[in-house]
Amino acid sequence: MNAQSRFVSTILITACLIGLWGCTGSGSASSSASDRRTRASLEEVLRADEATQRAKLLMASGRIREALNEFERAVEINPGAVDAYIGIGNIYKDEGDMPKAERSFRTAAKVGPDVFEAQYAHGLILQLMHRFQESIRAYLRALQIDPRDFDANMNLALAFVQAGQPQQGLPYAIRATKLNPQSGPAFYNLGVVYSALNRHTDAITSYRRASEYMGTSPQLLMGIADSQSALKQYGEAARTLERLIASEPSADAYHRLGTARFRNREYDAAMKAFRNAIEMDDTHYPALNGIAVCLLNQYLWSDKSDTKALDAAVRAMRRSLRIKRDQPQIIELLTRFG
Repeated sequence: MNAQSRFVSTILITACLIGLWGCTGSGSASSSASDRRTRASLEEVLRADEATQRAKLLMASGRIREALNEFERAVEINPGAVDAYIGIGNIYKDEGDMPKAERSFRTAAKVGPDVFEAQYAHGLILQLMHRFQESIRAYLRALQIDPRDFDANMNLALAFVQAGQPQQGLPYAIRATKLNPQSGPAFYNLGVVYSALNRHTDAITSYRRASEYMGTSPQLLMGIADSQSALKQYGEAARTLERLIASEPSADAYHRLGTARFRNREYDAAMKAFRNAIEMDDTHYPALNGIAVCLLNQYLWSDKSDTKALDAAVRAMRRSLRIKRDQPQIIELLTRFG
């Protein structure tokens, strides 16, 4: 229910109560005291709602601090003003103050257990804070109120993946695509779920369906390439990554390209891609590891005569370990060859 309809409903309730008061006659003293309390309570609701509406108008005109003051005035008048708590939370979220935003959304969810917007907003902020299990519970509460909400289904599916429970997220990801069959993000998320379940053929199909509605974004191409590599389609993965790099080069993309080329036994091309990754980010330790492995192969293929390649491989591994020490495989290689 939106704020306007809540306001209208409140007015109707007030009118009905006035009608009832007119029919009660003089009544008892206790009844009159109860009526006064009811009137006072309804007046607080109306005043808080008016403050909330003013705050929303102020937000729309960019007067954020004034809007925050009005929202806070609303909850002082009526501690059950759900919309005001949501408004406060949105302001803090937009400002990047996630802990304050979460507290406001949590209060909104508590005082408005049957308000979808409150439960959904709490789930979203928890997800943004990487509190995935709590986020899942909040989204599930939202979906109990409105099972067909597109965003809640889509975000819940991703939260399950982030929590390491992709199988539980699959029904919600599928439902999101049925609720909005032309949503690129919904099919992209479905691809993410399939990928997490090692259903990479289904993942690629979903990613390509997503591209029909959202174009071939770098994120989408990366997902396709990762699934192609998982299916050992290394040549296709490399071509996909080259498309990505042509539009948005990154160290991560070059590293993935180097890995695909290496696994496709294109060792010179792999070394070139790994070096390109390091040129873009000299702290990208996976690319340093790729360089080291290429050089170790070069050393072994020379019947261990190419000691320059060995020395360069050792330097690359040591440099990688200075960036990230917890790499058991690299430590083992360095022990063998260093």
